Parts: sequence; structure tokens; C-alpha cells
Amino acid sequence: MPFLSRIRINPFREASRKLLTNPHAAHGAVVAGLPDPEGERPLWRWETERERRPHLLVLTSAAPDWTHLVERCGWPLADGDHVTTRDYTPLLRQLSSGREFAFRVTVNPVQNVPAPGSPGERGRARRVGHRTATHQQRWFLQRAERWGFHVPPALLGDTGADEVPDLRITQRQRLSFAKKKGGEPVVLHIATFEGRLRITEPDVFTRTLLDGIGPAKAYGCGLLTLAPLPQTARR
Repeated sequence: MPFLSRIRINPFREASRKLLTNPHAAHGAVVAGLPDPEGERPLWRWETERERRPHLLVLTSAAPDWTHLVERCGWPLADGDHVTTRDYTPLLRQLSSGREFAFRVTVNPVQNVPAPGSPGERGRARRVGHRTATHQQRWFLQRAERWGFHVPPALLGDTGADEVPDLRITQRQRLSFAKKKGGEPVVLHIATFEGRLRITEPDVFTRTLLDGIGPAKAYGCGLLTLAPLPQTARR
């Protein structure tokens, strides 16, 4: 049974700052909340629209315990909900062909390019991140069908404009961090997409929600979350 958790983080604590700036450290904190860390691959993502009120979203296949995060990175003695954990199954039961949702996802769009080699020799392919918004959006749209959904055109009214996908990039970042002190840095080019999707293959789409999208899932990428569409966006 999958669970989606939302954890309130205090960005002024030293432990929180480490998690917010180092995805490897954040992944370790997420894994520490799982009863069987060897048996699952959680998905997680930062929600940082409000700089002073960041939240950590985590999707797990078993019920987690985030006490350590609240104590080290939250407001353990303050009022309010520090953690919200909900059963994900009711949402999965709503998925059907043609159903539309608003969505958000942070991804690591990449391409495979030949590595430099000796003259006359073929270099081994290496994975390189897309760096421009145009290439990142193209990467996403080209793969949407295999993920079980379609991004329909934006609802622009009778403007006569060409149809454009109901998709936008709300944040782009270059992340550089080390897994250990003095180690080789990991460099990621990530993008956060928001928009509207229409489910085309419910079974495939369910697997996409549970398994995530693209590479770098251990580093905060791939978690696709859904929300009801605003009434004005419905056809």
C-alpha cells in the first residue's frame, strides 16, 4: 500500500540546510524513515515555493516514520501538523482513460552522447543532461505517451493562436554535490514542470506514478504528483 507524506522543514536549522543543498544527504534522510530500506525505492521532491516554509514530499510503498526529520529538521515543539501521511490508494482508484489532472514533477532530462575516444575507435556513450528549456521540454513531451499520458493543448480560447502544450517550466537548476567529502561531484540539470495531463493508459500511468519519471530518482527527481483541475480549466 503506497503512502504520500508531506513533511514540514525548518530551513533555519543546520541539519535542514544540509538536506536542502545536498540531494545525497536528503536521500539518506528519506531512507532512514523506512522500515525496510533495502526493499523499496522511495520517490521524493522538495517543495520550496515559500522559501521560509519548505516541505519534503515522499512517496513510499510502506508506512514510514518521519520522527527523526521532525526532531532534527522541523519544529518539534511548535503547533501545527509537522507531517501529513496519506494512503495513496484512493487516488490510484480514480485513474481512468481520458481523465485530466493538473500535475507537477521535477525531472532530470538527459541524452546519451558518444564519449571521446581514440581516432578510429567508438567511444562509450555517456549520459549528459539537457541544459536548455527548449530541449528539456522536448525531452518531456516526447516521452509522455510511454508514461501513459498526453499533454493536451493549452486552453487559449478563440485567439487563433497555434496550439501549444499545456505545460510550463517553473524552475530550472544546475545541482552540483558530492556523495562524500573530497569525492567526484555529481552534476544534475533539473527542471520542474507544471501543467495539465490526460491519461491515455491507466495501467501504465499508475506504474509511472509509483516508479517515477526519468533518471536521478534518488536525488529528488521523478515524483509526479496530481491535483484536481481548476474549474476554469475543465473542458
